[in-house]
Amino acid sequence: MIYAENVPRKSPLVIGHRGAPGYRPEHTRSSYELAMAMGVDAVEPDVVATSDGVLVVRHENEISGTTDVAERPEFEDRQTTKSVDGHRITGWFTEDFTWAELETLRCRERLPEVRGTSASFDGQQRMLRLTEVLDLVRAGSLEHGREIGVVLEVKHATHFAGIGLDLAPLIERDLRASGWADGALPLVIESFESTVLGQLRERRIAASYIYLIEATGRPHDLFSVHGRAARTYRSTVSPEGLDELIGRVDGVSVNKRMLLSRGSRIVPDAHARGLRVFTWTCRPENAFLASDYRSAGGPAEFGHYEEEWAVIADSGVDGVFVDHPDLGVEFFRR
Repeated sequence: MIYAENVPRKSPLVIGHRGAPGYRPEHTRSSYELAMAMGVDAVEPDVVATSDGVLVVRHENEISGTTDVAERPEFEDRQTTKSVDGHRITGWFTEDFTWAELETLRCRERLPEVRGTSASFDGQQRMLRLTEVLDLVRAGSLEHGREIGVVLEVKHATHFAGIGLDLAPLIERDLRASGWADGALPLVIESFESTVLGQLRERRIAASYIYLIEATGRPHDLFSVHGRAARTYRSTVSPEGLDELIGRVDGVSVNKRMLLSRGSRIVPDAHARGLRVFTWTCRPENAFLASDYRSAGGPAEFGHYEEEWAVIADSGVDGVFVDHPDLGVEFFRR
C-alpha cells in the first residue's frame, strides 16, 4: 500500500480535493475523472449517509449549496433547521432522503461567483454513492496505468450516530464490498473526529488513518463528552498532543494556515514521532490565499499562489489537497 510508510516523502502526495472542483462541480463523476486524468496520486471523497443507510459523497450533509434540491417543489417540505456539530443550519439534509430520492437531484457548483467555469456544468450530473467512486478510481488506475488512491473523509460521525446512523459499519460494508478494505488498494481514512477513526481501526480496515486538524476550536466528538475540558485542535499538534497520537493514528492533516504561521514546528515535530502531515487546501484564487499572497483583482483572480505553495512545500509536508490538480501536480512535483 503506497501510503503505509510513515516517512517523509521527497515530494508530497497530490490529492484531488473532491476531485477537480476548480473545473467541475465537486464530487461529480467528471470532477473525479478529470483529477485522475491530470495526474493526482489520490482523490478525496467525503461521505455522509441517507435515511436508508446509503453512503453518498457530499462535502456536507446539508445539500442546498451543491444540488438543485431547493428548486424541487416535491422536496419543499424537507427543509428544516438542525444542529450539526454545534452549529444551527437551515436547509435540506441527506439523512432526510432515501438514496432513490437523492438520485433524482442534479449537482451544481458550490462557489459560482468564484468558479464560473465549473458552474457552467451545473445540472448535468447526479450525486454519487461511495461505492461508485471506489469503482471509478479502480477503473481510473487501470486506464491511466498507475496506482491511484482514495482518501476517504468521514463527515459528522457523532451527528449521524445520534440519529441512529452509525457511519463505521456502513463504511466497512462499502469498503469490503468494493475490495478496498484489505490493503490491496491505497486507502487513507481521515476525519475531524478521532472516535470514528478508532472504530474503523477496530474493524480491521487496512488503511492509513489521518486526524484532520482545524486551526481553531475543538473536535465535536470530544467536546460532546468533555465540554471545554476537551483538547483543542491546536493543542493536538503541540509536542505533547502529538505524543498522545502515537499508535492511534498514522498522521495529521492540518489547515494550511498552521503551516504558513511563522516558526511552525508541526511537520518536524510530527515526523520526529513517526507521524505524517498532510495539509488542506491549496487553491490559487485570491479568495483562498493568505493575504500576503493575493494579487490585484477580485476573489476569482489567481493570486501569487506559487509563493504560498512554496512555503508549504518547503515545510516538508507529506501530502497536499488541491482543487486544481493540473496546477498542483505541476508545482509540487517539480
